[in-house]
Amino acid sequence: MAARRFRELGLEGISVADIMKEAGMTVGGFYKHFASRDDLVVEAIAAACEEMEQSALTAQPNLKKGIQTYLSEAHRDNVTGGCPLSALLNDTARSTEGAREVYTERLENRLALLESQMPEDTEGNRRAKALLIYSAYVGALGLSRAVADPKLSRQILNSVSAELIALFPAKKSPGAAA
Repeated sequence: MAARRFRELGLEGISVADIMKEAGMTVGGFYKHFASRDDLVVEAIAAACEEMEQSALTAQPNLKKGIQTYLSEAHRDNVTGGCPLSALLNDTARSTEGAREVYTERLENRLALLESQMPEDTEGNRRAKALLIYSAYVGALGLSRAVADPKLSRQILNSVSAELIALFPAKKSPGAAA
């Protein structure tokens, strides 16, 4: 629950007391589970990323589908259940070393997944391409959420998605008509 609320309101947007109240627990109960608020933040980021990684395995079985799913209006509109790496980017940059470490670990997982989904004949540096894709993901999703114009929001998502997919053109099978 904390992971969802942090994605929705930011790491500083909700207090421990509010989180505990929503969970039906007391603040005293919180300290039986966590030494500090920072520990909760680290645990919440890890839990949110784990949830995302599990759903990505089924919802994003290949690179094209992954790009389309990440840069969709449904993902844009689902801040609380969407990608925590995007939702918590700026908050994590200003957070503790522990939060940045878990964020880094989970970003590395996502980059490895992107690299593994690239076609076998991908030319050039796969790591650089994965970094480009994820940077475009986070930037496009953030911009699409920030703008007031729904048409521009959709245009950001669709344009970036199309450009990323174009980086990996489908190869024609041997003998296919030109």
